[in-house]
Amino acid sequence: MKKNINLLIICLLLFMVQSTLDAQEDERYVPETDPLVLKKLEEWQDLKFGLLMHWGTYSQWGIVESWSICAEDEPWCRRNNPNYVEYKKDYENLQTTFNPVDFDPVRWAKAARNAGMKYVVFTTKHHDGFCMFDTKLTDYRITDTKTPFHTNPRANIAKEVFNAFRAEGLWAGAYFSKPDWHSEYYWWPNFATPDRNPNYDLSKYPERWENFVQFTQGQIMELTGGDYGKLDILWLDGGQVQKMSAESIRKDIMAPGYKFARIQSQDIRMDELVAKVRAKQPGMIVVDRAVYGKNQNYLTPENRVPEHALPYPWESCIVAGESWSWKPDAKYISSTEAVHTLVDIVIKGGNLLLNIGPGPQGQWHDEAYKLLEDIGGWMKINGEAIYGTRALEPYKEGKVCISKKGSNTIYIYYLADEGEKLPSQLGMTNFALPEKARVQLVGTGASLKWTRTGKGFNVIIPEKVRNNPPSKHVVVLKATF
Repeated sequence: MKKNINLLIICLLLFMVQSTLDAQEDERYVPETDPLVLKKLEEWQDLKFGLLMHWGTYSQWGIVESWSICAEDEPWCRRNNPNYVEYKKDYENLQTTFNPVDFDPVRWAKAARNAGMKYVVFTTKHHDGFCMFDTKLTDYRITDTKTPFHTNPRANIAKEVFNAFRAEGLWAGAYFSKPDWHSEYYWWPNFATPDRNPNYDLSKYPERWENFVQFTQGQIMELTGGDYGKLDILWLDGGQVQKMSAESIRKDIMAPGYKFARIQSQDIRMDELVAKVRAKQPGMIVVDRAVYGKNQNYLTPENRVPEHALPYPWESCIVAGESWSWKPDAKYISSTEAVHTLVDIVIKGGNLLLNIGPGPQGQWHDEAYKLLEDIGGWMKINGEAIYGTRALEPYKEGKVCISKKGSNTIYIYYLADEGEKLPSQLGMTNFALPEKARVQLVGTGASLKWTRTGKGFNVIIPEKVRNNPPSKHVVVLKATF
C-alpha cells in the first residue's frame, strides 16, 4: 500500500509539472510570415480599443451563452430544469420566439465610435450553433422561417452589424465557434453528450467528421466570401477543435484534475481553411484562439490583464456588464475601472476588447451607453496617448504608467482613485526621462517642470492643475525630446 501511495504521489507531481509546461506552451507564439497579414497586425496594434458582442437566442432567458446545454457540471451554467433532454429541447425552441425588434446596429456603432473604439468583433455563431447570419447550411439561423425575426428587413443581423460599424469607420471582425452543438456531425443524436467534445469516435466514423469539416469550412467561407463585405478579423473560438498529435492527446488524458480529456484530434484542416479565406480576403487576421500555431495571429487573455507586457500581439477580452451575454440586472464596471483597465492593457502593449451583451429585443442597457459615453469623454482628451503607442519598460510603478510613441514621445499616466486629488509630484524611481525632455499636460498643453531623482524622475503638478485636472480617471502627461 505504501509503495502504491508513493507511486501515486510521484505521478501526481509529474502531472503537475507537465500541466505547468502545457500552460506555458499555450502562451507560445508563432510569428506570421505573410507580409499582408504582418502589415494588418501592425495596424491592428495601433487601434487599441474594440467592442465584442455576445448575442443569440439565449438572451431571452438572460443566461450564460450556450453553456447550459453542455452536460458539464459547472456552477456558472446551471440549468433550471433537472431534465437535460427537456431543457435542451426548450433551449433550441428559443429560435421560435427570438424577435429582436429594437435591433439598432447604427446606434451601437455610433456609441462605439464616440467611445473611441476602432473595431468590432460580433458573434456570428456561438457554441450552441444558432447562426446570426443567413447561412444556407442549416435552418438553425436568424433568417429561417421558424425565427419570427426572419421577416424583418434587417434579419441578416451579422451583415447589418458589419455594415453599420464599417460605416462609422470601424474594422469588422467575425466571431465564429468551431464546435457546433446543434450539428449532428458534432453531437450525433445517436449518443449522449457528456462534454463539449464530439460524442462519437471520429476514427470509427470518419465520413461523419468529414461532413462536419465541410460544414464548418462552408459556413466560414459564406462569411468571408464577399457577401458580408470586407472582414478584417476572423476570431475563432472553441480551442478543443484542433489537430492533435498522439503525444498531445496523451498529455491531455494524464493532466492532473482533468475534466475534459481531448482524446480525439478534431482536425478541421485549419491551414487549408486559412489559405482559402485569405484568397478571398487578403491579409485577414485569423485568431484561432488557444491553439498553438501559425493560425493564432494574436493571443487573447480572457477577463484578465497580464501582469507584464507580452512579446507578441495580444488582446484582453473584458466583460463590461458581469456576463458575456445579456443579464437583465447587470451591474457595469465603473468608468474609472474601464479607463484604468484600458491604460493598464495599452501600456503593456495590448488591445482591450470590451464586451457588451445585447438583450432579447436587440437593446443595450442604458448603463452600457453611459459607460461608453464616459470613456469617450476621456478618449477625446487623451486618445493620442492610446492609439499607436507601444510598451515601454518598466511599464508601471504604483499608480504611474508609461508608454512610447515613435522615437521621441513618452506618455506618463497617473491612475487616480475615484475622487482622488492629484499629488503635488508624480514620477518613477526606476525610469529616467531623457535629459532635455519637455513635459506637457495632455488636454491643455501646459508645460510642467520636472527633475531627475537618481535613476528616476519627478514631475511637479501645480496646484491649479491639481484642483482642476483636464480629465477624470487618468491624467496624462507627454514628454517629447
